[in-house]
Amino acid sequence: MIPSIKKILYATDLSKNSAYAFRYAINSAKKHDASIIILHVLEVISPYILSMMDSQVGEEKRKEVQDKRVKDTMERITKRLELFCDRELKNDPECIDKVDSIKICEGFPAEEILTKADELGCDAIIMGTHGKGLISHTFLGSVATRVLRRARKPVFVIPLPAEQTDISFPDI
Repeated sequence: MIPSIKKILYATDLSKNSAYAFRYAINSAKKHDASIIILHVLEVISPYILSMMDSQVGEEKRKEVQDKRVKDTMERITKRLELFCDRELKNDPECIDKVDSIKICEGFPAEEILTKADELGCDAIIMGTHGKGLISHTFLGSVATRVLRRARKPVFVIPLPAEQTDISFPDI
């Protein structure tokens, strides 16, 4: 028997075409009567940079800057969600209700996506990928590939178009 999908982790990098993949998350949530958790992972700041910031502005100011970074990201995601639901699903008030929560964490993206999917009890992961071609993919790897290799639950990887789509987010 196939397990049911009741909670979806939608991982976003906040690129302008990330709304394209979010459309799939909303569609899947509706079909499965599931909720969505939006996750954005902030890249880790190297210890060297952190110590430089501490010596230049002080630890307190650095922590203040990091907190502002998280707050600004949360506001950006919230605005994008409202914009998406207003523009895409005008006649569907259920859109925002499908989003259970927004999570922002710091770490290595693939690792955090997998960890949060387990911690939050998600049944599936939906994420976009930029698909930069075979050669660059072979040498650079990607977050999507790392997630796919290690995931123990369904992962839906949505190829994001290179050009702006009809549902791209403006620069919010």
